[in-house]
Amino acid sequence: MNERRETLAAPAEALLEVKKSRHLARAAPVCSPEEALAFIAKVSDPAATHNCWAYRIGQTYRFSDDGEPAGTAGRPILAAIDGQRLDGVVVVVTRWFGGIKLGAGGLVRAYGAVAAEALRQAARKPLATLRRLRVEANFAHAQILHALAVASGAAKLGEHFDTNGLYLVLSLPEDAVPGFEARLRDATRGQARMTLDS
Repeated sequence: MNERRETLAAPAEALLEVKKSRHLARAAPVCSPEEALAFIAKVSDPAATHNCWAYRIGQTYRFSDDGEPAGTAGRPILAAIDGQRLDGVVVVVTRWFGGIKLGAGGLVRAYGAVAAEALRQAARKPLATLRRLRVEANFAHAQILHALAVASGAAKLGEHFDTNGLYLVLSLPEDAVPGFEARLRDATRGQARMTLDS
């Protein structure tokens, strides 16, 4: 399966005021959940009413309402990321309450709108086309296989064991596949088998 993705070329932000409440969205490209959480910690304002956020990195995503009613902040931010088909992106929306309650619908609209606006304004760049591949190996090669996957920048999509050995499903940038295949062949003396999903 081929998958075309885009991410942000640089951080971006947008400001929205709704009924005297200010919402500042800050978006940035990230490569890992740890990098996303570090960005969230860096830009969150402890003096603000709420610092709500979401990130999407491949199949991995998380979001936080940071005290807002459930589903009114983090999920709309994630929907803005997914709606623009972005990946490897984190968005933090900091809200300073202006004294007028927005209600659940108003919160959803405000958080979603300011996140979407920051992402719309951001410069973008394509990410590598990803290829999904399956690897079968015997138990003796499990440690080697996991090390090769990490060294190649592969994302592990699935793993299971049976009496014949280990089965891994990986996602790997297309240009890294030939090198991974050669290293796999060398490391396992040709005993591991790799197949690409079409």
